[in-house]
Amino acid sequence: MTTDTVGGVWTYSCALATNLARSGGDVTLVTIGPRARPEQRAILKGSPVRLMETDLALEWQDPEGRDIDEARRVLAALEARVRPDIIHLNSFREATFLWHAPTIVVAHSCVNSWALACRDTVWLNEPMWTRYTERVATALDKTQVWVTPSQSFHDDITDIYRPHTPGVVIWNGIVSRALGGRKRDQILAAGRLWDRGKNIETLTSAAPGLQWPVHVAGAGGANMPNSVEWLGQISHYDLRARLQRAAIFVSSALYEPFGLSVLEAAAAGCALVLSNIPTFRELWSGAAVFFDPQDSQALHQILDGLCTDTAARVRLQGAAYEHSLSYALPRTTEAYLSLYKDLLQSRQTNAPAMPIEVRA
Repeated sequence: MTTDTVGGVWTYSCALATNLARSGGDVTLVTIGPRARPEQRAILKGSPVRLMETDLALEWQDPEGRDIDEARRVLAALEARVRPDIIHLNSFREATFLWHAPTIVVAHSCVNSWALACRDTVWLNEPMWTRYTERVATALDKTQVWVTPSQSFHDDITDIYRPHTPGVVIWNGIVSRALGGRKRDQILAAGRLWDRGKNIETLTSAAPGLQWPVHVAGAGGANMPNSVEWLGQISHYDLRARLQRAAIFVSSALYEPFGLSVLEAAAAGCALVLSNIPTFRELWSGAAVFFDPQDSQALHQILDGLCTDTAARVRLQGAAYEHSLSYALPRTTEAYLSLYKDLLQSRQTNAPAMPIEVRA
């Protein structure tokens, strides 16, 4: 299984790989892009998963494709050494390589869908991004099956790339846990602050005058407004501890193919205040309050109301927690195991391609 350490893919892949291994699988996790930081490696402490790290470039950091030959050579050598039954890719580029084992590609995000959501598409006409788009389309067509973590993102991938291979929806999952202690009068948000898709500006504009402090965790918070308290890049364990204490969690994202931090917040019993985008409506309808991500005044009013309305806040916290149980890691693991078995059986029997289905 390939992974990267830049965003939620690391959390997703470590949790899934560990659960697959504990279910009897022999899992090798291979990093692409920056190496894991010590606090990221801690997630795998005690895990039976083997970690192999490379210094290959991430595909969206290498739109010109300068690193492709080296990536092909390194990963081919790894396949020859590990001899996997299934290759689970968490990025597109690698699906264009010649693999001996069946492959699946999990689409966690893509530059084109990000640009469309952020309404910033002019630069996509540049030759290097045109080549990126062509490689993503080729990758989807060359893999045996591709996966998305939400139906909304499945539809985006289909509309943009028109793949000929089947697509499957498998929700991301986390380990369910009991609720912690008493909540504090705090509002929390998290995400890569340099990412325009996270739309942190709406939250910083909504924060002044709120009765409760707003804490924001994530890399890239330098020279930001002082209307919120910037926590910087914190470990996954620190984030989970803060979610246990925070009463309200906010995401003002313009783009989110799934949103693992939202799921973590719901599992920690936070009241969810989310931008009104297709993914969040699909995954959290009935368990969150939604707002126009461009309307900071509306967000301010919602947060201000929840700070004072204890009954409404407690109802939202309970609804979010109960709904988070739908996204349990064992369910996600079983869906992937079933998909792997289908691929292996299909290869053995030379059966026709699988139809599109949802394994949520």
